Amino acid sequence: MWVPTLYFAEGLPYVAVMTISLILYKQLGLSNAQITFYTSWLYLPWVIKPLWSPFVDVVKTKRWWILTMEVLIGAAFGGVAFTIPTSFWLQGSLFFFWVMAFSSATHDIAADGFYMLGLNAHQQTFYVGIRSTFYRLATIFGQGILVMIAGNLQVLYRGAISYSWSLMFYLVMGIFLCLWLWHCVSLPHPAEDEPRRGTSFGDIMHESLSTFVTFFQKPQWLVGVLFMLLYRMPEGLLAKVSSLFLVDSPSAGGLGLSPQEYGLVQGTVGVIGLTIGGILGGILASRDGLKKWLWPMVLSITLPDVVYVYMSYALPDNLLVVNACVFVEQFGYGFGFTAYMLYLIYYSRGAFKTAHYAFCTAFMALSMMIPGLFAGALQELVGYRHFFIIVMICCAVTFIVTAFLKIDPDFGKKS
Repeated sequence: MWVPTLYFAEGLPYVAVMTISLILYKQLGLSNAQITFYTSWLYLPWVIKPLWSPFVDVVKTKRWWILTMEVLIGAAFGGVAFTIPTSFWLQGSLFFFWVMAFSSATHDIAADGFYMLGLNAHQQTFYVGIRSTFYRLATIFGQGILVMIAGNLQVLYRGAISYSWSLMFYLVMGIFLCLWLWHCVSLPHPAEDEPRRGTSFGDIMHESLSTFVTFFQKPQWLVGVLFMLLYRMPEGLLAKVSSLFLVDSPSAGGLGLSPQEYGLVQGTVGVIGLTIGGILGGILASRDGLKKWLWPMVLSITLPDVVYVYMSYALPDNLLVVNACVFVEQFGYGFGFTAYMLYLIYYSRGAFKTAHYAFCTAFMALSMMIPGLFAGALQELVGYRHFFIIVMICCAVTFIVTAFLKIDPDFGKKS
């Protein structure tokens, strides 16, 4: 009973930090350059997560970390809600989003470790689909339903934007504290969930340094790192600006969607497309291996971005057309992202595979953080139409880094 709610609690703060914050700041009047710069820095906790993950095992139990981080995340939601109507809304909300981001990254470490301790091997396999489903549901709830609620509150309170967003974040605070209370009762106490005794700070640093050095001693390490950093470069540019494009006014070159329409398009239809694409990618790669489907997945993650070029020129006012375009782009991203995630697993094989995979996910976060820092400034410089064309040109980088990969043809196949 605790697995679905634990992964719902893992997904909700992440989507709040990465997606809901974009719409919030856009409605509060920040420029696209400011929004993408400030919110891209919020990837940093996930980039440096491998540096402090060893200490989670040493200081306290994973159960303790989960419950403590959920209290902090709930408090951070309340802090965002409290500061939005104030004169220091930007500084205050960014501070609490930072608290939320660091707490969420630490919660991820503890929850994933606790999943392996609280369930036996059969249960881990059985619940893996359930945990990913509830993580996706948290995404739909966050960037879909919650954004819709904020929009409906603005209608109810006659355009009181700050007040409406504040009420929405107070609602999420209440939901999160209910999750914390539930987990206080429902989380088991596994016998293996004990801090590592007799391990000093020096031991941890030596162990971390050893895993870091061996990460860069693998075959094709330079190609692998470049692939991790550059494969998603077009998506790194597109991810935040595409959301801003959907809600920006037509006079600024956007589609002018209301929060309710955005919640339906990006938070519901888009997430469904992403999920279906990811599931299909996993099925095909497990049947035929990653190598066979690598290039179809590369084309899938890049070519559908052209729908934003189309929308920036056509500016469709038919919501069905917008939904179809976003579904195609997100389906392609979900299918193409499968290749990226499988390559992280492929690169992490061997000794220290858990620690090496953590470093891989750090590079994954960095690959989204770096392009996002200047994506908004670039869009403001050239406009939405030329920006989306630049994104399409950057797809060449994805093709180049993929061309240098050497992958075992049998990797991923069912043996």
